[in-house]
Amino acid sequence: MNNIVIQLTNVNKSFGALQAVRNVSFEIQRGQVCGFLGPNGAGKSTTIRMIMSILLPDSGAISVLGGSALDAKDRIGYLPEERGLYRKMRVADFLRFIAKLKGISRNDADTRIRSWLERVELPGVSQKRCEELSKGMQQKLQFIASVLHEPLLLILDEPFSGLDPVNRRLLSSIVRQLKESGTTILFSTHQMEQAEDLCDQVLLIHKGEKVLDETMGEIRGRFDPRTILAEPANSIEVSTQALQNVSDIETFRWSMEHKAFEIRVAQGVDTQLAMASVMRATPLRRVELQRATLDDVFVKLVGGTVAEIETAEKSGKLQANHG
Repeated sequence: MNNIVIQLTNVNKSFGALQAVRNVSFEIQRGQVCGFLGPNGAGKSTTIRMIMSILLPDSGAISVLGGSALDAKDRIGYLPEERGLYRKMRVADFLRFIAKLKGISRNDADTRIRSWLERVELPGVSQKRCEELSKGMQQKLQFIASVLHEPLLLILDEPFSGLDPVNRRLLSSIVRQLKESGTTILFSTHQMEQAEDLCDQVLLIHKGEKVLDETMGEIRGRFDPRTILAEPANSIEVSTQALQNVSDIETFRWSMEHKAFEIRVAQGVDTQLAMASVMRATPLRRVELQRATLDDVFVKLVGGTVAEIETAEKSGKLQANHG
């Protein structure tokens, strides 16, 4: 059996003079959760729309479940970035309509609707009109619409955007459960912490180009942490003097965020040996390697955090508008 669920080969897409996607290739395996990362405007949504056959690529090839997404539409769940509800419809009627489009019987649909409304913590809203729900509740309703037919492939475009921390955690838990049931999931986000928590595979796109395509294990292996966090048992001043005499250290500084020293290990020195040297130099309450985050990886690959790049892009647009 072919385990490749999504395959892109040398895909390009332009809008006039703007090349939104440039020579992008990747594969997503069955049962994987793949995070599609990058700042706003990086080309994520354009790529997803091409995967869904909403847009056609200028060149290159796209295969979804062995063919076109149009041929496999009843096996795919899709939550687009631009949300849309029939605002005057009641919640249950809206979800029954979505279920009917997917070939689900009325009785089966009602059972699934009750179950999903409970699961996303929306009991008692079935007779409310969609427009009466809060923005977060509407977003959860649209998520239900994307999974009601139990798709083999689930594509989510910025699913966590606009949700409060409690509902982000709830949705993350449901995504994890869907993965455990065998669903293949591709979700676009610029929220690195969600991707780091959920993903088996990470695709990073910047200015229309793929800059990273690896598993989380491969990323952690390649971006080997070189920073030690050390919480002193003595005063900061005493430990500072002691650390100045450790030859395995390149630099160190006190971190108010971690309430510990951030110690950069010298090049060519094994991190475990450096940790042992630090422990010999001064008494510590704890010592650990500071694991590189996906945001750290993004900075290393494209020279800025997602937030910094988005701020710069917005500033550039404002200048262009006033130029």
